[in-house]
Amino acid sequence: MTRLSAPIFHFEGSKHLADCDSHLREGHPAGPFAMTGPGVTAEPGHLPVRGDLAHVKLAGRYFVPHYAVPTPHRVASGGAILFKAAGGDAEVLEQLKEDTVFNVLDITGGWAWGQVGEEGFVGYLPIDRLIPA
Repeated sequence: MTRLSAPIFHFEGSKHLADCDSHLREGHPAGPFAMTGPGVTAEPGHLPVRGDLAHVKLAGRYFVPHYAVPTPHRVASGGAILFKAAGGDAEVLEQLKEDTVFNVLDITGGWAWGQVGEEGFVGYLPIDRLIPA
């Protein structure tokens, strides 16, 4: 452990410096924001988190720059295809029926990213296949 040098000046009644740098102290921070280990994993494809955004319910478990409150939508008549990525040539995850609840977390370039219901697949739908609930 790296030790700090003794203080150059000593003033009557002053406290001495700590004998080690605080960033070298053993132990880990505690409390509600302490990172205590790896996050809980969910069934693949069912966790509404990506590198830049996550469902607000995951705020205490996953660290990302932004959290979103989902906006419920329903699949329009005729149904819709849920894709793994934005774009019609991406892998198909599921065929959704009309009136299926889709919780939108992000909309970009004509695509909505979100989750089917509360525990379904997470993926992308064309925004024109959704109706606000």
